[in-house]
Amino acid sequence: MGDPAGVGPETIVGVWRQASVHDGARPFVVGHPAIIERAVRLLGVAAKVVPIDSPAAADPAPDCIPCLCAVDDAAADVPPAKLDARGGHAAYEALLAATRMALAGEIDGLVTAPLNKAALHLAGHLYPGHTELLAELCGVDDFAMMLYLGPGEPLRAPAGLGVVHTTLHMALADVFAHLTSEEIAAKARLADTFVRRIGVATPRIGIAALNPHAGEEGLFGNEERTIIEPAVQLARERGIDATGPLPCDTLMVRARDGDFDAIVAMYHDQGHITLKLLGMHRAVNVTLGLPIVRTSVAHGTAFDKAWQGRAETSGMLEAIRVAALLARHRTSVDTAR
Repeated sequence: MGDPAGVGPETIVGVWRQASVHDGARPFVVGHPAIIERAVRLLGVAAKVVPIDSPAAADPAPDCIPCLCAVDDAAADVPPAKLDARGGHAAYEALLAATRMALAGEIDGLVTAPLNKAALHLAGHLYPGHTELLAELCGVDDFAMMLYLGPGEPLRAPAGLGVVHTTLHMALADVFAHLTSEEIAAKARLADTFVRRIGVATPRIGIAALNPHAGEEGLFGNEERTIIEPAVQLARERGIDATGPLPCDTLMVRARDGDFDAIVAMYHDQGHITLKLLGMHRAVNVTLGLPIVRTSVAHGTAFDKAWQGRAETSGMLEAIRVAALLARHRTSVDTAR
């Protein structure tokens, strides 16, 4: 459900009657029924919220929204579009419950509505975001955030385009100290595995440079020579079709035009800005390296739009589609490497 003060409940209810949601999955909500009912009333959706106590009890339909209550009743009192520790705690509790169900094999994947990082911290859960929290819950160290944009204009790549981030939620001043050849090569492997999972037999992975003009032969920095080039070589030795380091401005144009299936970016904004310009509302956040399937919308809690009946829903629709796709194909690829 995400933070109840944000647009999460509206995005869930807003897509619920779409036939594609039910054709590709058997969905139910993890959160609080009263909050979902409020979103139903706000949007005037012809659907009934049905409380359930286990995934097995879910019997979804376009006019029936099963909801497993996993958060305190206090969450229902969180005011719309306000930073509130109760909202942060509710988002945490819902994510915790859904992740445990996924790890236990009770569900095949989870789609997360946005949480608010400040509210999460107010509640005492000191994580930079969903990605790091999920990695801890799943007990993994080798993980990454990918933004994925499915096929369609303006992309010419038939399977879409993914951007994996080597460093993520940290100050730009800290990025240089956290870049290593091994980390970059590891992210290339995660990108390669994801692209295989969505049906590409021989993924092409582009590796972004860090400095302008890829360092211009050392004039603008040596990280390309000392860190990124060895990472590309390491990835190739591991059987990955990796190319780089390439200047990010031209690399992303080539990726849009179909030369690459995935990109490894060096830091958060280097990847986020490009993909969101190409398709902000269709972009999906995928956590790579987990033993479970997790996708999310690529936007935040949007307090400026929350609970006004005008939340953008196409991202949630796409996140559900991609989660169902990954859940169907996860077994054959996860054992390949």
